[in-house]
Amino acid sequence: MFQFLAITLKISVASMLLGAGLSAFDITAAELLAQAGLTPERLSEMLQQAWAWALPNMVLGSIVIVPLWCVSYLLRPPRG
Repeated sequence: MFQFLAITLKISVASMLLGAGLSAFDITAAELLAQAGLTPERLSEMLQQAWAWALPNMVLGSIVIVPLWCVSYLLRPPRG
């Protein structure tokens, strides 16, 4: 858990520093998206479509994976 928090903090600090640097050159997120051929609305729509596709597939996969993991966990030799 500590490693996850440390990585999250590092990414947050790096993102903040890069954002401040880009802001100093008057570069905005909307400009970067426009150069990539996207609008904030289109990006939001794409994220919603991705989530709508991913969620049912994650549920379907978990129907198989979770029971297999439980069985393998129960069949492990005891640690000791």
